Amino acid sequence: MSEIKVNQLGHNAPKLKKELKSRHITMISLGGTIGTGLFLASGGAIAQAGPGGALLAYALIGIMVYFLMTSLGEMAAYMPSSGSFSTYATKFVDPALGFALGWNYWYNWAITIAAEIAAVSLIMKYWFPDSSSALWTVLFIVIVLTFNLLSVKSYGESEYWFAMIKVATVIVFIIISILMIFGILGGQAPVGFTNFFISDGPFHGGFLATFGIFLAAGFSFQGTELLGVTAGETDDPGKNIPKAVKSVFWRIILFYILAIAAIGMLIPFTDERLLSEDIAVSPFTLVFDRLGIAFAASLMNAIILTAMLSAGNSGLYASSRMLWQLAVDGHAPKFFAKLSRRGIPIYALIATLAVGCVAFLASFFGDGVVYIWLLNASGMSGFIAWLGIAFSHYRFRRAFEAQGLDPKLLPYKAKLYPFGPLFAFTICMIVVIGQNYTAFIGGTIDWYGILVSYIGIPLFLLLWLGYKIKHKTKMLPLKDCDLKVEN
Repeated sequence: MSEIKVNQLGHNAPKLKKELKSRHITMISLGGTIGTGLFLASGGAIAQAGPGGALLAYALIGIMVYFLMTSLGEMAAYMPSSGSFSTYATKFVDPALGFALGWNYWYNWAITIAAEIAAVSLIMKYWFPDSSSALWTVLFIVIVLTFNLLSVKSYGESEYWFAMIKVATVIVFIIISILMIFGILGGQAPVGFTNFFISDGPFHGGFLATFGIFLAAGFSFQGTELLGVTAGETDDPGKNIPKAVKSVFWRIILFYILAIAAIGMLIPFTDERLLSEDIAVSPFTLVFDRLGIAFAASLMNAIILTAMLSAGNSGLYASSRMLWQLAVDGHAPKFFAKLSRRGIPIYALIATLAVGCVAFLASFFGDGVVYIWLLNASGMSGFIAWLGIAFSHYRFRRAFEAQGLDPKLLPYKAKLYPFGPLFAFTICMIVVIGQNYTAFIGGTIDWYGILVSYIGIPLFLLLWLGYKIKHKTKMLPLKDCDLKVEN
């Protein structure tokens, strides 16, 4: 049997600090998923597709994410890299694909930072309506920059506690909801499944409504792939990555499914307030209000503020590491590969935050048209990254076997290969293609809507094909895939 070779090349290359523990990466991945998608958008999902449609859509996307996580976990445990799926695509598929995935993902998080900067000032205006937006913008930037500049451990600790607040909120919400459903709290008779079957429930709007929520649910789960980026700075990745994969999936499914089921039971899906994105009438706020908690809106506002800080914190971390790895691989200017004494990619960090700030400033010009286009272009990026993970894993395992290596040598094996990555790839492709299916089914085709929804695809193809044409790359033969692991 062939043995796994260790690559001694590039031994003097800059190294990141391996200071993230199992609890850090578990909470980073979990925290990346629990956010406004659950706290705010879940109400709209239930209103549009009914409680049954919302549960089905989130469950299917959750299963797809599970297979993606196991695929990413297998590669990350074997070959931990901050370049994650960009590195894996370069080594197992085609350098052009790795180049495009890396820049695509960096751009995605850089623009996400801009979105969080814009949102935080709106959140703070809830309490301080006459305050300056600039004050909260600067404060947000200082906080996330400080956490990321100190050390990777300080980032891990901050994200651990940000995520812990969100997790605790969801757990308390689920417990309170169960007690209210059975009439133990709230002073009302048990509601059971009554609200599930009113009007045309539980599947309101039929197949197309559920399909629409299916697309939206995909956005809610984005962020779980952060686990792959953290692998390059994880202590003992062969042990900690598999542990995080197993725990994160079940917690995410448990939180989303139970929370949506609870909202569907307690609040009729015909309640128009579920369609509002106002924090004062978020489904969580409505349930807490029903219990008689006077400060429910302020409490949820504080929780959502935490989610914004968490997203900005993680976005800066993920994008700066991706830019650093691109520089190390020769796909970005070399000075981005420079590390501080604490092992922080300082120039990559500052450049990423600067791009996020410039994108944020774009929201003040031309009625924010440029900013809206930037956000739409980044919206597709997460799904493109997921497609890259699924395809890279399929190629990785085939290359592993083609080179005479026994899969038993892997620190962690993905479940149900090859069904897992093929199923995830298929579902992701359906989501990508169906982003704005309504633009095609009206009396006339909505060309502007199509362009806005799908702008991320041509941008990605431009990166991929541009690199491929310039460097004349081809898909790697399975026996030539680089399976060597660096020390």
